[in-house]
Amino acid sequence: MVSRALRSADHDEVIIHTGQHFDANMSEIFFQQMGIPKPSVCLNIANLSHGAMTGRMLEQIEKQFLHVNPDLVVVYGDTNSTLAGALAAAKMNIPIAHVEAGLRSFNWQMPEEINRVLTDRVSQYLFCPTQTAVENLHQEGFSKMPCQIHQTGDVMLDAALFYGQFSEPVKGLDVAEQAYVVATVHRQENTDDPERLKAIFQALDKIHCEQHVVMPIHPRTKQRLEGLGIQTKITLIEPVGCLQMFCLLQHCQSVLTDSGGLQKEAYFFSKPCITLREQTEWVELITAGVNVLVGSNSSAIYGAWQNMRDCVVSQDKMLYGNGSAATEIANILRQ
Repeated sequence: MVSRALRSADHDEVIIHTGQHFDANMSEIFFQQMGIPKPSVCLNIANLSHGAMTGRMLEQIEKQFLHVNPDLVVVYGDTNSTLAGALAAAKMNIPIAHVEAGLRSFNWQMPEEINRVLTDRVSQYLFCPTQTAVENLHQEGFSKMPCQIHQTGDVMLDAALFYGQFSEPVKGLDVAEQAYVVATVHRQENTDDPERLKAIFQALDKIHCEQHVVMPIHPRTKQRLEGLGIQTKITLIEPVGCLQMFCLLQHCQSVLTDSGGLQKEAYFFSKPCITLREQTEWVELITAGVNVLVGSNSSAIYGAWQNMRDCVVSQDKMLYGNGSAATEIANILRQ
């Protein structure tokens, strides 16, 4: 959404794809379905430890910046790619804009928390999706730093509104509307802990006995299940693109996930969400009563699903803006 807004304003945009999300269904399909311009370069950096991945990205991104000599670097979210891009730009005194700034889970065991905090610290333009994100930055003293803080709303809402109208059903998936839940598990704290992973799938299997559970399986999760010999009754499908995921969300009854983005997307499509984590960056959803944190406790997961079955999700509060975040970001950068 931001790319489209920038290009409509006659900005020259160079896209550097690090290769962090290496699976074709986890990356290429999004470029195709969402009409994202082909990356100018793909660094093909994946399947490494956090330190090795970030270090190699930093080295290669710096080479690209030396070649391109950009006026501004825009980074998104909280991945290793985000941090590497920000650090490379900071070392070269190139201004940085961080889209999705100010988010905090306050869990330093999450690599994403480290990435987002450090990226915010070196950025000059901090685009916050929520008022809570703005408040987090003020509490950390950012208002006294040489940066601009803007509450723009969430670009993911822009994407849900725009691409939701083009949603596509998942081929070969035959489940009745509103008779299934969507589940995703991919976060390291869950996949790399055998006991947590087993407990989560025990709960999903129990739910599946009463309501169909559909899970687009992340490559890491699939590998862990096979390695641990964990059998499951739920319906596992290959990772899906944006348009298929939006279709799943439009027609499901509820969502169970450890993803950050999917918590919001559940809300955008008016679905209750059970979050398989102990903390979330999206505290507004918890306060609004449309999201509940359950961690990996099997009984808590099942109980939360039962309690949320009749939850009605309203968009009246406009927690994430009005769908014009990308345009506002582009206008600020233009000025």
